[in-house]
Amino acid sequence: MTGTGVGLLARSGEDTSVWHQIFNFDNYGELLGLVQNSLLAGVLLGLVGGLVGVFVIMRDLPFAVHGISELSFAGASAALLLGVNIVAGSIAGSLIAAGAIGVLGARARDRNAVIGIIMPFGLGLGVLFLSLYEGRAANKFGLLTGQIIAVNTPQMAWLLGTSVVVLMALAMVWRPLTFAGVDPDVAEARGIPVRALSLAFMLVLGLAVALCVQIVGALLVLALLVTPAAAAARVTASPVLLPVLSVVFALCAMEGGILLALGSSVPISPYVTTLSFLIYLGCRLTEARRARRTPAPRLGSPRTAVRTHT
Repeated sequence: MTGTGVGLLARSGEDTSVWHQIFNFDNYGELLGLVQNSLLAGVLLGLVGGLVGVFVIMRDLPFAVHGISELSFAGASAALLLGVNIVAGSIAGSLIAAGAIGVLGARARDRNAVIGIIMPFGLGLGVLFLSLYEGRAANKFGLLTGQIIAVNTPQMAWLLGTSVVVLMALAMVWRPLTFAGVDPDVAEARGIPVRALSLAFMLVLGLAVALCVQIVGALLVLALLVTPAAAAARVTASPVLLPVLSVVFALCAMEGGILLALGSSVPISPYVTTLSFLIYLGCRLTEARRARRTPAPRLGSPRTAVRTHT
């Protein structure tokens, strides 16, 4: 089964217009029964992606997400070629990439170079493994663009177990990770192991990327791990409201993407990415509207820094 719902009930002579392929709600009630695991997977990914994304934005790691996803894709492709569990292969690839970035790119100035080296290497390996794979083309395509309808019970168990590990790890390091993300120098001076914490988060990020790759594909994983948190950061700076909004936005994008993709012949990823972008655009517009309504401080007001000369 691929990431399209209509193909399951396709009939000869049906409307093949572009609009009908993108939005088709024929037999929608019957198709809903096929995506119970998918909807649950969407909840898990929305929760994990929304929470992890807060630290991705805080620590300026969007590029790292993309780099890890490429090696996660390579691991999943190798597993597909060898006939072993694809989720396990994806997790292995993600952890290798996350560990390499965390160790070799400990300093910020080295990180982008390390990621730039890992990305083409992982993508090249993935293309190699897929070219050697002689199975269904839909399986190859799904690793790149996602296949939410195909979430089966064993895969759901992997997703659930990995999500629990990620959420427990985040709960243990949330406060020191937040402190280190805001002011790493002060955090280190107060005895927080900033470097060890950074490596630990990279491994958590690797697990989160592996989860998202299974559903939205390696090419568009940023839509869950970056865009919702970036949108939330545009409308609030509250340490409590920011992760809440990030999770809500990620859930809206995931669940909305699943429900829209169910009635079409298009993979899920365009729906998830479009919804994420629209949410981000709405938050940008909200931020701009607030800025226009806030009057500029007058000279000499408490909000204005007054220069003094000696």
